[in-house]
Parts: sequence; C-alpha cells; structure tokens
Amino acid sequence: MRIMTAHTHTVGIPDEYLALIAQHPLRPIRSNLELTVAMKIVDRLAVLDHRTEDQEDYLEVLSGLIEEYESQHYEAKLPKKNALSVLRFLLDENDMTGSDLGRLLGHRQLGAAILTGRRQLSKTHIAKLSQRFKVNPRLFLR
Repeated sequence: MRIMTAHTHTVGIPDEYLALIAQHPLRPIRSNLELTVAMKIVDRLAVLDHRTEDQEDYLEVLSGLIEEYESQHYEAKLPKKNALSVLRFLLDENDMTGSDLGRLLGHRQLGAAILTGRRQLSKTHIAKLSQRFKVNPRLFLR
C-alpha cells in the first residue's frame, strides 16, 4: 500500500506520523514476513537526508519493534561466546570475508586484524556492524 501526501519528501514515504501509521501500523512483529516489511520501511526512512520529527518518532518505535522480534527469534541462534565468535558467525552467515569486513569498517586490512585478534572492535565498528547485520550492538560487547 502506498500513501502519497502533499508533504512527502520521497515518493511513498509520508512526512506525518498518522500517515506513516496508515501505511504500516505499529504493532508487534509476529512473523519473518512482517519483519522483512518492517526492515524495508526502516531502510527507506534511514537513508533520508532529512527526516521530520514524525518520521524520527516512527522510525524509533518501528526499530524497537524489530529489535524486540529479533531478540526473541534470532539472538538465541547466535553463539554464546565472545564478540569475535559472534562476528565470525555473522560473516559466515552473510558469505563475507575478512576483506569484506575491512571494507565495511573503512579499511580493507582492518578486517583481518580484527579477525586474528590483533585489533579490537571500536564503538564505531560496533555501530557499523550492528547496522549492517541488523543486530543489537550488545552482541559485540561480550
């Protein structure tokens, strides 16, 4: 369903909270399909150069609903080990190499250094990883 208003900055993304709710109501996520839809909306909102206050509020609440669903359904599948084990698991699940990790973090050699334990994850790295893999940053603080 696509809502168009006179105040829409990007096609299909309303500026006003009630229009956003009409497009995708905020309610608990109960399936992987609902998760996929919610994540697509978050991605579309997240890349806007400027968001209205209503869009910010909507994005915050929808992100919280996604985090809640993922914590109940996905985090239990992740290894209960240290941050490096979690990172290796996520890289493997996403068919990524150490070089891919380095490019994600801004420097190709950085991936190998982190995976071999020569470098630790910084707060900036953790933020990028949690956004890329759509997981709670706490997973990298083990």
